Amino acid sequence: MIVGIGVDVVDIKRFGRQLERTPGLRTRLFVPAERELNVRSLAARFAAKEAVAKALGAPAGMNWQHCRIEMDSSGAPQILVEGTVAAAAELKGVRTWHLSLSHDGGLATAMVVAEG
Repeated sequence: MIVGIGVDVVDIKRFGRQLERTPGLRTRLFVPAERELNVRSLAARFAAKEAVAKALGAPAGMNWQHCRIEMDSSGAPQILVEGTVAAAAELKGVRTWHLSLSHDGGLATAMVVAEG
């Protein structure tokens, strides 16, 4: 059963400028392993985190670092949650996450399906 869906689009150049203007933003949004990635990858991961929040109904108090995006052994993106995000997912009955990322024309897009 689908518990929620979320979609987000990020302008990669604009996101990069925001990271430059606000140095603490990279630390607030991303776990250490994510912080060293290029801006294109960071924009896609931020879009994925936003899409996760939307799939959960945008719960208050969500810590961005409690949601991380990693690639599995085959190179497919996967969502890993803990803390505040895991608690919100548990309340909604989420057991499985599905994630698709795409980049084109200066945009990064993420689509998330939360399944219970």
